[in-house]
Amino acid sequence: MFEEASEVFDNMFKSSFPLTLTFIVFLPAVLILVSPLPAEAAHEFTVYRMQQYDLQGQNYGSRNAILNTEARTVEAEVLSRRCVMMRLADFSYEKYQKALRQSAGAVVIILPKNMSTMPQDIVQQFMELEPELLATETIVPVYFAMEDDELLSIYTQTQVSSSSQGSSSAAEVLLHSATANGFQMVTSGAQSKAVSDWAITSLEGRLAGVGGEDLPTIVVVAHYDSFGVAPWLSYGADSNGSGVAVLLELARLFSRLYSHKRTQAGYNLLFFLSGGGKFNYQGTKRWLEDNLDHTESSLLQDNVAFVLCLDTLGNGDGLHLHVSKPPKEGSPQHALLKELQMVVSEQYPDVKFSMVHKKINLADDTLAWEHERFGIRRLPAFTLSHLESHRSAARNSIMDMRPHVDLKKLSRNTKLIAEALARVIYNLTEKVSLQQEFGAQVQEEQLASLVDWLTTQPRAAQLVDKDSTVVSTLEYYLGRYLKDVKRHFVRADKRDPEFVFYDQLKQTMNAYRVKPAIFDLLLALCIAAYLGVVYLAVQVRGHSHYRVSTFTCSLVVQSE
Repeated sequence: MFEEASEVFDNMFKSSFPLTLTFIVFLPAVLILVSPLPAEAAHEFTVYRMQQYDLQGQNYGSRNAILNTEARTVEAEVLSRRCVMMRLADFSYEKYQKALRQSAGAVVIILPKNMSTMPQDIVQQFMELEPELLATETIVPVYFAMEDDELLSIYTQTQVSSSSQGSSSAAEVLLHSATANGFQMVTSGAQSKAVSDWAITSLEGRLAGVGGEDLPTIVVVAHYDSFGVAPWLSYGADSNGSGVAVLLELARLFSRLYSHKRTQAGYNLLFFLSGGGKFNYQGTKRWLEDNLDHTESSLLQDNVAFVLCLDTLGNGDGLHLHVSKPPKEGSPQHALLKELQMVVSEQYPDVKFSMVHKKINLADDTLAWEHERFGIRRLPAFTLSHLESHRSAARNSIMDMRPHVDLKKLSRNTKLIAEALARVIYNLTEKVSLQQEFGAQVQEEQLASLVDWLTTQPRAAQLVDKDSTVVSTLEYYLGRYLKDVKRHFVRADKRDPEFVFYDQLKQTMNAYRVKPAIFDLLLALCIAAYLGVVYLAVQVRGHSHYRVSTFTCSLVVQSE
């Protein structure tokens, strides 16, 4: 670059043009040659967009996916039309609201590589904030990115630049603004749009009891999808990977018992893995409609003893049976309640067991627990969970990752549930354990492998279509243990959709190193000043030349 500039100077001085004309013509060319290069990509990284969906006519999440604006941190005084970067360690709802109030162009929240290293109070605080972030829709694109060395360096430089704007000296601010390097954040994707004809998939399989189809049916249910503020970061380890793992282990355990006539019980067992659980249990709703309204032969239309829903069972020191209506004494559901209490008192005295009664509130936008879908259709149902309240932040968080599942407690809860179910199904009068009676026991290695597999991939409903590996693998597991494994699909009504999903949930973002806009302004002013000086120099030189020429001519005339 500078060699080219020197050549220009050499040619300039060797030329026969007047010096003034040379400066006017060639100096701008030199300035162009030595000016900074166009912006170069400093870093390319993957970003995950905040949820965007419609549920029952209500809009949620970020409604925009396009980002092309300069980066700032929240310390900057002016955030309007800027991309505000925040680290999770420094994140707060007040700072987030500050960015929105100042009409920020975008928000990027940087997450640590290893969530388990974060202090528990920060993790808990963010989990509680996630519902608030989604409570109101925003046109500002909100992204999450995983921290790496390059991104951390960009954040640090941007933070220094943003903090300097608060300097008391206007000259310092102006000088720093002109000389500092900034970063232009640009996403590569297009604007988000609604995904048409998306199918939520649910799976069912059954074990037939001895005596035919007229037997009472016990239904075991768990939704397999996960939820969090960003779909691509929603792994749902405890909610509801643990529930799925327990259901599959129960299917394996009872399939072994039902494979022998001696241990085949007088109950039909129906296992159901529902999709769209985090979206008001859409898969369960459609499954009930298909089985109760549009078919003549269904196990649900016959004698349903009870429906047991499994939700968030991978941790905690307690176990709670959530019911919409307390079971009547003498009913199968009351028998399960008593057996659960008995097994806890006899085998797991450290577990705090309780029944939590909550009526179904149809005025709420979403149902509290999955069993309420069955309760609306007058089927006796309840949910087992280690959570005492459906409002727990752990049910809908990107922080619900593999470390949140305690395999010992998951195994304990699985054994407890299997034992209580076996006592109801086989009407065991002598309170012996399942292993003592039938030689059957829960496989802890199987539970561990299931949880490990479920937490290796996000299972948000927007990401799990009918052809996904999640659905095919779950179908494979059910097919190993159960009969008549079927798929059920639910698609949103095109005229009045209950749910709408959107794309562009995962994109590539480029951080371009650029000079601030004020640098171009100052450069333009310098060029204008230079041209003004050159113009004045030409005018003065021309006037002086005229006077010298006139004086010379007068001398010549006088001499003659």
